[in-house]
Amino acid sequence: MGVREEIERLAYQYAGHAVVKDIRLGLRYCAAMLDSGAVGLAYSFLSRVIRELSPSPEKIRALVGKKASRVIELFSSKSPVYSSIALATANALFSSRPNDYLPGDILEHIDLKPSDLVAMVGHFAPLLPPLRELAGDVKVFDERHDRAADILPASEAPRWISRSQVVLMTATAIINNTIDHLLHFCTNCREVVILGPSTPMVQEGFHGSPVTMLSGIVVVDGPAVLGIVSEGGGTRRLHPYSKKVNLRINRT
Repeated sequence: MGVREEIERLAYQYAGHAVVKDIRLGLRYCAAMLDSGAVGLAYSFLSRVIRELSPSPEKIRALVGKKASRVIELFSSKSPVYSSIALATANALFSSRPNDYLPGDILEHIDLKPSDLVAMVGHFAPLLPPLRELAGDVKVFDERHDRAADILPASEAPRWISRSQVVLMTATAIINNTIDHLLHFCTNCREVVILGPSTPMVQEGFHGSPVTMLSGIVVVDGPAVLGIVSEGGGTRRLHPYSKKVNLRINRT
């Protein structure tokens, strides 16, 4: 079973009688709020989705009031927007579980060496300056690549991942269903980190994979986050209403 399927299975397991109270779909993120008040986020893909794969506002509103277990079924949808809503719902469920989170920035919790080659799948611009000071070489891969800015096409990531000691991978790979393909090339990596607000903070979802660390967020002010998502706000605007958390994958 792949990572995406395992996360879907675990979300079903934890859903119980939870109901989706609100869904917000913005240009950058989508958010799902449960009847418990817990909120989860996922990258929306809204700006990249062709019209026929983008659900209508009426279809999205129809999901409000549904059991979380029904919304999680959208993981298998052909629409990345529906998959994002499913992951946001799963993240809301996972955020309610107790975890031994490590606070702060991910670079505080991984051991980087001057000789390391680091592959960053997804462009996390704030991490690049300190990362380049700590590691020997950093290669960045993104669908929106720009060679002038040293961002390489995402299609080139696998061959560099297989040579890297450390991989920082965006959790959006779960939504577009590329995560298992990319993790296949990570078997010799010392550290493999899944990061970003879309990250499902659930250890069990990554057992049996090369992933060593999860780095995401926990929402601390749900109504504020819903408003920001509706306004098309990004990660920086979410910072005051969420906290960065990290979770080491326990192999025992």
